[in-house]
Amino acid sequence: MRDGTIVGEEIWKRFRLDERPTYLQDRIAGVGDRLRGRESESWRWALGDVSFRAEPGESWALVGANGAGKSTLLKIISRVMYQTAGKLEMAGRVGALIEVRAGITPLLTGRENIYLTGSIMGLHRSDVARRFDEIVAFAELEGAVDRQVKYYSSGMQMRLGFAVAAHLQPDILLVDEVLAVGDASFQQRCLDQIRAVLSEGTTLLFVSHDLAAVEASCSNGIWLHNGEVKTTGPIREVLSAYRGAVEGDAKSRADIEGLIRVSEIETVTPDGGLAKTGGQLDVNLTLHSDERYRAWVYLGVTEGAATPIFLLNPGRETILEPGDTHVKCSISSLPLPSGKYYLWGGIYRNWTQGEELVGWQPLAEFDVYGPELDAAPRAVVRLSPLHIDSEWAIDAA
Repeated sequence: MRDGTIVGEEIWKRFRLDERPTYLQDRIAGVGDRLRGRESESWRWALGDVSFRAEPGESWALVGANGAGKSTLLKIISRVMYQTAGKLEMAGRVGALIEVRAGITPLLTGRENIYLTGSIMGLHRSDVARRFDEIVAFAELEGAVDRQVKYYSSGMQMRLGFAVAAHLQPDILLVDEVLAVGDASFQQRCLDQIRAVLSEGTTLLFVSHDLAAVEASCSNGIWLHNGEVKTTGPIREVLSAYRGAVEGDAKSRADIEGLIRVSEIETVTPDGGLAKTGGQLDVNLTLHSDERYRAWVYLGVTEGAATPIFLLNPGRETILEPGDTHVKCSISSLPLPSGKYYLWGGIYRNWTQGEELVGWQPLAEFDVYGPELDAAPRAVVRLSPLHIDSEWAIDAA
């Protein structure tokens, strides 16, 4: 097996539930079950039958809702914990940043932590010394490297942890959501460093709820749901399936009725066909009210989650008289590439304070026919999948 390879086969992990028996009889019953060989019901499965294979130099993202098992799987791979059942094989040095203080000893200085981590990873002192200045500069700790880490802020500790994990030539790099602690500038530098280590053949496993950063960093993905693998494959396909599920969950919870009611929703094109990139899309709403309201109407388009790609509103208050009010919003040139999108909406009496008449929620879904969106360079985070027409002229000197 080459360095950087990770193979997981039918991995299961369970934890004991945080439950305390209320009565002495419950305790006695639990002991009796164990003596009879029965499995106690006070267990929950965090992972169930998870299998995957990562080859050297590949980049994998683990996505899913909170509690899906992403961090648990990462901790098993980093050997912080062990699986209940199944097989895990790895080859090579592992650099892990799975918590803000992971691998960092508070009573040691930043300098001592760097050398300690290097020795744990199997590096000679001379190897760490060669990269020491680069690590300190990346972590922006030039004036604090000889201070005890317990006096560092959480951001300083995170910068130190990531710098050490990513700069000491790991064959496998594990990164959890902790990058959210840093500011935007440092997050971009982390993504650039991830791109650099990937170009050197390091295998990456990345956990994040920032799907834009995930897509910018990883080529492959695993979507975990309640500890089970729902989808695995190219990152765009995995994110598309995950976003669609998020939208489906939101729609199943949505009750499109507040102080007023959205009784009809329609997305149409002038020719009655599919929405097209650069074409017109009309949104028709019928709002029913029992009272007179001065309201702000907002519409947004998303890829599934609640965060809109763009927002629309009339630019003025809308008067909703008792009875039905018909609202039409026309987008003259739809700036979306090919794909599935979701229409969200919200109606507010006071938009500056967020006083809701109808809360922000999904209203409808629609497909767009047109060009595919080109992939962005690795480590470049693209927040919105917009299609912009452009003309280029490139002449040789």
